[in-house]
Amino acid sequence: MQQRTVDTPNGRFECLVVGERGPLALCVHGFPDTAHTWRFLLPELAERGFRAVAPFTRGYAPSFVAGDGVYQLGALVDDVNQLHEALAGDGDAVIVGHDWGASTAYGAAAHEPDRWRRVVGLAVPPGNALAQAVLTDLDQLQRSWYMFLFQHALADLIVPADDFAFVTRLWAQWSPGYDAGIDIDHVRHALGEPANLVAALGYYRAMLGTGPRDDRFGAAQRAAGLVPPQPTLYLHGRTDGCVGIDVAEAAAGTLPVHVVTELVDAAGHFLHLERPDVVTPMIVEFTSA
Repeated sequence: MQQRTVDTPNGRFECLVVGERGPLALCVHGFPDTAHTWRFLLPELAERGFRAVAPFTRGYAPSFVAGDGVYQLGALVDDVNQLHEALAGDGDAVIVGHDWGASTAYGAAAHEPDRWRRVVGLAVPPGNALAQAVLTDLDQLQRSWYMFLFQHALADLIVPADDFAFVTRLWAQWSPGYDAGIDIDHVRHALGEPANLVAALGYYRAMLGTGPRDDRFGAAQRAAGLVPPQPTLYLHGRTDGCVGIDVAEAAAGTLPVHVVTELVDAAGHFLHLERPDVVTPMIVEFTSA
């Protein structure tokens, strides 16, 4: 696995890359995570003939910190479409995303559909099901408590305290029984500087309206709430402690037929790390079809 610098009009991204040629497979991480989350998937995608690329998203070291402080979802959508361009992607490219990366993938595919042939999302359903659940489902509201904490300036002190004990607790709650030691080490490196941590929390502040937004990303922002038109695979762990299985099941009942939903047994929020034996082959087969 190599690390490569990719410059785009929005900023400079550092990416993990496996594979030198073939269609682009862009894999986008979520919170609190890094590009290393795709360590099982990238080599298998490359083996199937893809150029597998996983960027550290804006604000996560060693990628750029946005000078204007903009971390709205529309900016993330624009980032990955710019990465598609910078990496010479074509209409055979596929995009895979987890957590924030899933929402980003859906938006990128809906906003510029000619760039992406197939879409895979993990742990967050397409459309507005999660946003609606946070507002109407008390169980999901309780699971999403951290989003509201992040709106307060004290979160800048709470999250990194005691060597990121807060992040360790989130991983334990969201993926019960999974040993996340190596993943949390990567998070400490990516968010160890105050500017990087503020950036990661900025995703949530922009989402709930307390962080800055840029009208340049308005169209991309609107697309992020849509279901992508491409064949889409949505995977969700049955023991997810972040986005409840009830949210996934409710979403599945409303999604169009071109979206395939698969629930993964014995897996929580970070299902691609907990059950790579199941999740990796499902993604590889779907994106290769």
